[in-house]
Amino acid sequence: MTITIAVAGKGGVGKTAISALLVDFLCNRGTVLAVDADPSTNLNDALGIKVASSVGRTREKMTDDIKGGRLAIAAPKQEILDARIHESLVETPRFDLLAMGRPEGPGCYCAANHMIRFSIDKLARNYDYVVMDCEAGLEHISRQTTQDIDFLLAVTDPTRRGLNTALLIRDLIGEMRTEVKAGIFLVVNRIKNGLPPEIKDAVVQSGTVLIATIPDDPWISDLEVKGQPLTRLPLESPMRRSVQEMLFKLKIR
Repeated sequence: MTITIAVAGKGGVGKTAISALLVDFLCNRGTVLAVDADPSTNLNDALGIKVASSVGRTREKMTDDIKGGRLAIAAPKQEILDARIHESLVETPRFDLLAMGRPEGPGCYCAANHMIRFSIDKLARNYDYVVMDCEAGLEHISRQTTQDIDFLLAVTDPTRRGLNTALLIRDLIGEMRTEVKAGIFLVVNRIKNGLPPEIKDAVVQSGTVLIATIPDDPWISDLEVKGQPLTRLPLESPMRRSVQEMLFKLKIR
């Protein structure tokens, strides 16, 4: 059975770094599909691989072909889309990566979106784990182009703005058709000198489970300056240790 972990929050709180480390750890436990749902497509850099295509481009091509009549009425459109999405998949010895790319435009063909969801759901069932690096605000999930989720990690930095966004994400889930099976968990990243009392009180009042507090990690900026993937964080890295402890607490096997 596939376990799906979505990592969400406002921009700049460290979602991509956490997602990359989750992929890195889970590769040692089974097969992993990494889904980069952020239009800026940074997860591939964090993982140290290149991406040539995206689901967004596939959607646009499919929409144009349907509207332009280049696909016959009897053509097996779902099978064609499945094949095209598989062509967008970046395969590596340790994991595979699917980049969603930019979101659909205002005139996007809804039938194509429905077929994309079906294709990605079918693709995901081939893996033990799916790790999804969401764009800010959960727009990707709200467009219903992804499967249901087992774990949602709402990531924030130690600021009220970041925390408010994380809590809004938690609340928005209840308004969507997307189901979070195992629960929604809060992760506070980039902590310096402990969790501020104001943030700690706000977390307690929110009633959300705080699953991890991650210290500010000096190793990350060094890797980014050198253009190296974040999966090269050393064993003593605060973020690497914290993500490993978080997986243990979540009891993800």
